[in-house]
Amino acid sequence: MLTADTGDRIDAILTEATGSGRLPGVTFGVFDRAGVQYQGAFGSADLSTGTPMALDSVVAIMSMTKPLAGVACLQLVETGLLDLDQPAREILPELGDVAVLGGFDGDQPILRAPRTEITLRNLLTHSSGFVYEIWNANQARYLSVTGGSGVSGGTRADYHQPLAFDPGDRWEYGIGIDWAGMMAEAVTGIALEDLMARRIFEPLGMVDTSYRLSDAMAARRATLHTRNKEGRFRASTADPIGKDREFNGGGGGLFSTLDDYGRFVRMNLNGGELDGVRILSPEMVATASVNQMGDLRVTMLPSNVQAASADAEFFPGVPKGWGLSFQINLEDAPTGRSAGSLSWAGLDNTFFWIDPIRGIGGVFLTQTLPFADADVLSVADAAEAAVYDGLR
Repeated sequence: MLTADTGDRIDAILTEATGSGRLPGVTFGVFDRAGVQYQGAFGSADLSTGTPMALDSVVAIMSMTKPLAGVACLQLVETGLLDLDQPAREILPELGDVAVLGGFDGDQPILRAPRTEITLRNLLTHSSGFVYEIWNANQARYLSVTGGSGVSGGTRADYHQPLAFDPGDRWEYGIGIDWAGMMAEAVTGIALEDLMARRIFEPLGMVDTSYRLSDAMAARRATLHTRNKEGRFRASTADPIGKDREFNGGGGGLFSTLDDYGRFVRMNLNGGELDGVRILSPEMVATASVNQMGDLRVTMLPSNVQAASADAEFFPGVPKGWGLSFQINLEDAPTGRSAGSLSWAGLDNTFFWIDPIRGIGGVFLTQTLPFADADVLSVADAAEAAVYDGLR
C-alpha cells in the first residue's frame, strides 16, 4: 500500500519532466494484487497539436508484446502442444535449415551449421542465436550485403535470418519470440493475434490491446516523438508500425493502454489469475518467473543506430537473468525493486516491472525515440523510486 502523499510526489516528478521537455507525455500506473494504487497522465500525446496525454491514451508497446506472446506459448506448454526443450525444427522444419553467421570473406557471409538445437526455451530466453540488427553489427552487415530489410519489412520471410551464435552459448536480445509465436501458430492452426485475443486479452479484460487499431483506439493514439537537431522532442510524421502488416509476430506490434497492461501485471502478481479468471497455473507462473538460462547473464546492447536506440542496459552492475519471457534482476535494484522482479520494455520507451516479493508492479508509457534515452530512463527511475519510498 502506498502512503497518502506518494501520489503527490509522483505527480510532481512527472509534471516537472513533461513541463521541462524531458519527455513529451507519459502515463504511469502502480498496481498491486487487488487493483490500482496510482494512475496519472501528464504532458502531451502529440506536441504538434497540444493534445493532452490521457489515462486511456493508446500507445505502441513494441517489445512489451513479448511477455504476452510468451504467455500464449506457456499455455500451450501446459496443454502439451509445446515442450520447452523439444527441438523447434520438429514444429517448424525451416528452423532446421538455419545457419550461424561466422563472419565475412570480403562481402561474402561465412555460414555454418549450428552445433546445438534451437528449443522453445532458447527462443523465449533470447539464447537461441537470433538477434536484432539494431544491436548487432554483424547482423546489420549481413542484411546490408544480402539486401535484407530486417523485421521492419513486416513479412514472415524477413525473420529468416542467420543466428549470431550457437543456441545456448550466450544471451543476446532478438527475434526469438517471433519464432516462438510461429510455433504457437503451427500447433494450433490459429493466427497468433487471434490466439492471444481469445486466450489472454478477452479473459483478462484487456479491451484496448490489439495488433490492429480500431477507430476508437486510433482516435486516442499517442504520437511518436523523436529528438530534433537541438535535442528537443518533436512529433514524428513517421508511423513506427505502419498499417496492417502481412505478419504480426510475438516480438512486437501490439497497441495497448495503461489500464490494459496493468491488468497483465496484476495477473502475474496473482499467480496467473485475475478477477476469478485463470489463464496460467501458479506453477507455470512460478517457472516463468525464475532465471531459465543457467549461468548466462543479460549484457549491454551496443547500438548501431543511435536514432533508434542508445546503448541499452537496465541497472548496469546488477546481474540479470531471463525467465519465460521477462528480464529478472538477480539482486535488488537501485530504485528499490526487489531481487527476483520481472521486467521489460518497448522500443518507444515503454516500460513495466512486476515485483512478486513486494506484491507491486508498475507501467510507464511514453512514445519517444531513441530507446533507452537517458532523460526518459532517469524520469522512469525517479518515479519508480518514489513508489518504493512510499510503500508501507
